[in-house]
Amino acid sequence: MTDINPYPPGFEEREDLRSAFIREITLQQLEVSTRAVEDLNVESASIPRRLVRYWHDPTNLPEDVRACLESWDRLADDGFEFHMFDDASAAAYIADTYGKREREAFDRCSHPAMRCDYLRMCFVLAEGGLYVDADDVLLGDGWKHIFRDGKLKLQPLCYDITASGMMPNAEIWRSDLPTDGRIFYVNNDPIAAPADHPVLRRALFRATEKLLSEDRFPEIQSTTGPGNLTAALAVHARQLQLADLPFDFELLRDWELVAEMRWDLSYRGDTRNWRNVYGC
Repeated sequence: MTDINPYPPGFEEREDLRSAFIREITLQQLEVSTRAVEDLNVESASIPRRLVRYWHDPTNLPEDVRACLESWDRLADDGFEFHMFDDASAAAYIADTYGKREREAFDRCSHPAMRCDYLRMCFVLAEGGLYVDADDVLLGDGWKHIFRDGKLKLQPLCYDITASGMMPNAEIWRSDLPTDGRIFYVNNDPIAAPADHPVLRRALFRATEKLLSEDRFPEIQSTTGPGNLTAALAVHARQLQLADLPFDFELLRDWELVAEMRWDLSYRGDTRNWRNVYGC
């Protein structure tokens, strides 16, 4: 009797299968030997020390957001380049770097958060580097771990439906954590990668296709946000599994020691917060 494929083609578009697969590869990462990781690192491209952030309107940057951005300034002493985009400079960058489809897709992004989602994929795919949200505050020197090799680095997340809230990061890595009523996925903050990583290439293509479809009001999370990136990662990781190849990405276990997202910021109470516009 032939075993049924638990992840058939197109599984990434089903939330239940995508969540189950992300859970599987999260636990699989715990089993990867140090030797295997080191073998992969020898051949992988490096992640450039290039930091990219986004705020849609530079003439109206809240002071509390500015303080978050400035917490990263000390990385200049470690040789980082800094790239700060707004709506206008992002549109110009995409026009200069990509084609007509990407320019049109960016124009269809209806909210600053969506435009930020799209720009981060475009920039890190083309240039490589580290993207962090404007409301992230740098805490310590744990960022150095991210640059030790050239694997894509992403943060795993888990939403507890019953509790209507996010689970603590440490809980995600528990092998005995029940999966019922929980959605496992990856965040699109942070994103650290060398240029031309296949997951980002797939994520940008998928987002562009959705933005240029007939749906004029696409949902942010699944179109350009974490849902989109999770779908791209799932397809890529499954292809590596089937080819018996090592993963060229890493799910971060301790991002909260590197940076902290500040929730008590002034803009979160108005329409600059996409959750207030889309009811999420």
